[in-house]
Amino acid sequence: MTTSSNVHNTNEACCSIPPVQSDYAPKGTIKQYGSFNKVYITGPEKSETKIVCVFDIFGFFPQTQQGADIVAGALNATVYMPDFFEPDAPFPAEKFPPKTDKDKADLQAFFGGPASPPKAIEKLTTFGRFLKTDGAKTLGAYGFCWGGKVTISAGATPDPFNSVAVVHPAMLSAADAEKLTVPLAIYISKDEPIDEYDKILQIIRKKPFAAKCDHKKYANMFHGFAAARADLTKEDNRKEFEDVYAKLIRFFRNTLQS
Repeated sequence: MTTSSNVHNTNEACCSIPPVQSDYAPKGTIKQYGSFNKVYITGPEKSETKIVCVFDIFGFFPQTQQGADIVAGALNATVYMPDFFEPDAPFPAEKFPPKTDKDKADLQAFFGGPASPPKAIEKLTTFGRFLKTDGAKTLGAYGFCWGGKVTISAGATPDPFNSVAVVHPAMLSAADAEKLTVPLAIYISKDEPIDEYDKILQIIRKKPFAAKCDHKKYANMFHGFAAARADLTKEDNRKEFEDVYAKLIRFFRNTLQS
């Protein structure tokens, strides 16, 4: 993964599909927590099962928050969604997809700056360790698009996460799967590279925790269908949105609560 060249995200779908709006009213609250000034927190805060959600480049979005509410409610867990871009802002939805050369340059600068994966991985790991000292007996993480790259990378060590999941991840790489030390759930859309996905499946099938891993390709869905780009007014998107969150819930139940 290059972090210093001109191009930081080469996923064409990630850079071409605009976000959609949602009228969902999130159930959680945003407040200072740990090292972050802003964290969306949903579910019972005293739960011993805690899960971190790594959003996509658009930051807090109703669709992503709705998913966090679903996971928290089903598992009776606390779900945390930190603002990984602070003190900077998320990438502006109105500039997406980028049409001018300047907007394209701004997007790639964003991936190399506020959204730098190495920096975000460090933030995620540090926050996870804080949660382990703050009452978490088991800890999971899941991420979307850019956040998927961050989350799978954080699974390279068994400290602090017990399992990780990625949904329509950007910058998908089999090398990340080679380093995994905890169970992985991977759910891709038709827009992710199938060759890398297949390589990842081959790798995790040889891991000692293979039986706890999960995967699915949503062949009729687009990159972003479960996060900020989700269009829940469309029946097919709503159905697959519900399906992928059901799979996330089952995965975390098996890896964090069994």
